[in-house]
Amino acid sequence: MTNGWLTLAGSLSAAAALAHIGVIFGGANWYRTFGAGERMARAAERGDAYPAVITIGIAAILAVWAAYAFSGAGLLPKLPLLKPALIAITSVYLLRAITYVPLLNMNGIPVGRFAWVSSAIVLVLGSVYLAGVLTAWPH
Repeated sequence: MTNGWLTLAGSLSAAAALAHIGVIFGGANWYRTFGAGERMARAAERGDAYPAVITIGIAAILAVWAAYAFSGAGLLPKLPLLKPALIAITSVYLLRAITYVPLLNMNGIPVGRFAWVSSAIVLVLGSVYLAGVLTAWPH
């Protein structure tokens, strides 16, 4: 039996990974639109490798997280340390969701639309992972 919550979690993480790859191909304007910041956008405009390397790294992490969700859902073979990994992934998403805006405020950094939208997105992701982990826990 597959776990629908973890299937959804994996799909959302995979979509996020693909979105990050799209940003690389979209260039500086996409870096701006997706909230990477002006420094990253300007580096992309100059052709620096740094923005692409960072973005590929994030996409790779999200792809691994998707694989763990799909494994937990029963769609892929069981990956090593599956339960602890799913708990860690869930925790990272939820901690990012609830701490990003307060940390910006605490450091005097203006909180813009990106901070709120991205925090809402990762809150949804973390909540879906949490539902999947709680559903799968007895198994």
